[in-house]
Amino acid sequence: MQVLEEVRAIEFSDGGLLVKTLTSDEELRESYRLRHRVFAERLKWVPESSDRLEVDSYDPYSSTVGLFDEEQCLRGVFRMVSAAHPFMLEHEFRPCLLPGCEIRKEADTVEITRLALDPSLMDKGLSIRYMQVLYKGVYQWCLQNEARFLYMVVEKRFLRVLRGMGFTCDPISPAVSLPPAEALSIAAVLDWNRFEETCPQKQPEFFRWINMAMGQTTFEKSSFLALDPKVRVSRDGMQERQPIRLEANRKLVAA
Repeated sequence: MQVLEEVRAIEFSDGGLLVKTLTSDEELRESYRLRHRVFAERLKWVPESSDRLEVDSYDPYSSTVGLFDEEQCLRGVFRMVSAAHPFMLEHEFRPCLLPGCEIRKEADTVEITRLALDPSLMDKGLSIRYMQVLYKGVYQWCLQNEARFLYMVVEKRFLRVLRGMGFTCDPISPAVSLPPAEALSIAAVLDWNRFEETCPQKQPEFFRWINMAMGQTTFEKSSFLALDPKVRVSRDGMQERQPIRLEANRKLVAA
């Protein structure tokens, strides 16, 4: 079942870094250049292109979010595709899944792909900081768009990193070597409801940080903030999102 839905943009700052939905042609082209450097030139997951842009058939109906540093340079990106459209997991990444495994296609489900950091970053501590803020962007985007389930395909070792950080990512496939790079990859799904139940107990400071966003949002700019049930403003001026709570009978069908 496919459900059409409106995609909400996000924009917030964190320690001098800016995370926002990319909307202009210039910003999107810059994201395609960054993706080419990562996925074509470095990882060899896709062929290199003469224009040095990594663009595919999923981009026209996806939502791309970028991370900008203090100099307004794009340092990281990720892409979200709603269940109203095809997922890469249904096509390019289908070999990851066991026969008969179904993909949930409901309004509360999205797929994240093309998550990447600028490969020129040499400072490991800075790279970790940028990646953490990028993950925060993923969480904030899902809150704004009422997405409970997040599909992904990642390298097996990276899945361990995500789980170690507190993200409740459950594998839904065995580890498979995907061409052309033959990277050992695994499909997984993250249930944000379960994350919001376990993370406050295990990592309360991390949960408080990822659940707060400073700076202007699209709702504030449109005077819609007070009408949005997912957002409240705390006394210190920070916005605190309410945990997503969906119907108990909505089950994940991928296994």
